[in-house]
Amino acid sequence: MAKWIMTIDIEKCENCNNCFLACKDEHYDNDWQPYTLAQPRHGHRWMNIHRREQGQFPCISVAYMPRPCFHCPDPPCMSGCSKGEIYKRPDGIVVVDPEKSRGRKDLAAACPHGAIWWNEENQTPQKCTFCAHLLDNGWQQPRCVQACPTGALTFQKIPHESLGEYMRSQGLVTADGSVPPSGSRVPGILYKNLDLYNKFFIAGSVATGKGAVEECVEGVRVELLQKENLVARQTTDAFGDFRFPGLSRNSSPFELRLHFRGNEVGREKVALTTSTFIGTLWI
Repeated sequence: MAKWIMTIDIEKCENCNNCFLACKDEHYDNDWQPYTLAQPRHGHRWMNIHRREQGQFPCISVAYMPRPCFHCPDPPCMSGCSKGEIYKRPDGIVVVDPEKSRGRKDLAAACPHGAIWWNEENQTPQKCTFCAHLLDNGWQQPRCVQACPTGALTFQKIPHESLGEYMRSQGLVTADGSVPPSGSRVPGILYKNLDLYNKFFIAGSVATGKGAVEECVEGVRVELLQKENLVARQTTDAFGDFRFPGLSRNSSPFELRLHFRGNEVGREKVALTTSTFIGTLWI
């Protein structure tokens, strides 16, 4: 048995909202029985793009995290269903039955990820179906994947027994950053480069000539240490800039050590509570 998997690459998402618009185009004013009723024109975001800004001026980064229904391995939304109002298919797709779930507004609140939406007009809970009506008719992709211009969304069917190895080989994690120990515990949505959204950075610049002719310094070796252990090493670019991404907030203090032309030329301690631009380090 194989499972449908959507992979979302945070590094490639530019918040163009083509995925959201394609979903709306496919489902607004279209009933796709027995998968779902028509999506309302306003309000629902079955492909919901979250945004996180990090850093301080002039060093800012923004990461986007599309969050549709995760098609969980053990969907918590199914716990209150005794009549098949929500069910999971053998291919991993979780479906809200549009007729059996009618009037069950409580099911919209049952999803801890906020992925189920309430349609007031037809009195049904609704969510992403992976465009199951298309997949069951021979399509290989949902509309959102088809419409993604950067390749941030990809879609494939993978045997359950290969899912764990597939995640490890592709550098994929679940939305909480974990790699389940077995394929049966893998949700339908996996992320690549999730650290860009969940982790933090230390960045800065190196210059010389303070108070006189100021110049950026290229080629400074910047070492990042934590408890005297080397965490990472970079070399400043032509603008004297450096950045250490993928760091955990509220960990032990970091120390930067600068080396230029064989000599240590500076040190700086940094307590990371959020992504930090430490400004210019003068040598």
